[in-house]
Amino acid sequence: MVVRKRKIDEAVGRVALNEWAADPTGVPRPVLANAVRFTLEELAARAPGPTTEVRVPPFGAVQCMDGPRHTRGTPPNVVETDPQTWLELVAGRLAWVDAAYQGRVRASGQRADLSGLLPLAGLLTETPS
Repeated sequence: MVVRKRKIDEAVGRVALNEWAADPTGVPRPVLANAVRFTLEELAARAPGPTTEVRVPPFGAVQCMDGPRHTRGTPPNVVETDPQTWLELVAGRLAWVDAAYQGRVRASGQRADLSGLLPLAGLLTETPS
């Protein structure tokens, strides 16, 4: 298993995520970017592997989940969503099934269901509003 060095300091990421949780629509773009990148890194740390690519444009993408490695072209297992939806899923404010039903998340491939990994427990220190 390859351990990747985090690009977002954990303390910075937690602060950004909590700022977002306090005011989801009013955070500055750099705070939103840090919150998304931190939570993507956290997902990859909790579910390491090369099988599923999770994309949250324009801020980042990670590969996660154990299974077959993808090497060329479009990955067979892809999840893509916008930053607000991603953070709502991470924080437990939006259920995976609801996001998929509403078309707020696009998931393709047999290993593109993140419902067993989200929300990412223990990241928020403030009570969600």
